[in-house]
Amino acid sequence: MAILEIKDITSGYGEVQILWGSTMSLQEGKITSLVGANGAGKTTMLRTIMGLVKPKTGTITFEGKDVSQISAHVKAEMGLVLVPEGRQLFSDMSVEENLEMGAAPKRAKPRFDANIKRVFEIFPRLEERRRQKARTLSGGEQQMLAVARGIMSEPKVLMIDELSLGLAPVLVLDLFHTLQKLRGEGLTVLLVEQNVQMALAVSDYTYVLQHGKADLHGPSRDLVNDTHIRSAYLGM
Repeated sequence: MAILEIKDITSGYGEVQILWGSTMSLQEGKITSLVGANGAGKTTMLRTIMGLVKPKTGTITFEGKDVSQISAHVKAEMGLVLVPEGRQLFSDMSVEENLEMGAAPKRAKPRFDANIKRVFEIFPRLEERRRQKARTLSGGEQQMLAVARGIMSEPKVLMIDELSLGLAPVLVLDLFHTLQKLRGEGLTVLLVEQNVQMALAVSDYTYVLQHGKADLHGPSRDLVNDTHIRSAYLGM
């Protein structure tokens, strides 16, 4: 069943249009990846879904409700959560304080204790550093904290922009294994990822964004063997 549907979305910044009638559908409890060349509009797609950029035309439907023009903080209350590119942590706050900020939505507050226990089980390194300021963490630890803060929001759909950017391969593997664990717990994930090979390996379904549209899509295991995908995005 589709929990989030994006239909014929056009979006951009001022007079600059980035998305030209993009359509996507996220199945509940699955990982969907969105890949494409730099500048294809992947981040714009996430920002538009989240409500940080308003779509010019088209519809965004979440759990059967049209949320196309709803603001980002209302969508967060509903369970749509974005882990942005660049992490955007509160650098002078501690790990624990950042996690508390993640639990700001009213729907998340009653489950604060359970969720902080959960994220410390997923990321034991964060528990070890719970009193440290976010700016003192390594890049990998900061990305863990960004994802953990998203989990603290009690998401129904967790959108992650560039999970592996700038990280060492061993940390990338750990984070992708974490996504698979979250999927096993029933969480729906939309992943924008520059590491196309890893995105295809971890996700159930993939959309390829080209020229502002996501016309090329299919089960990730099938796209791995697609000649166009292999040559354009995997360098094979």
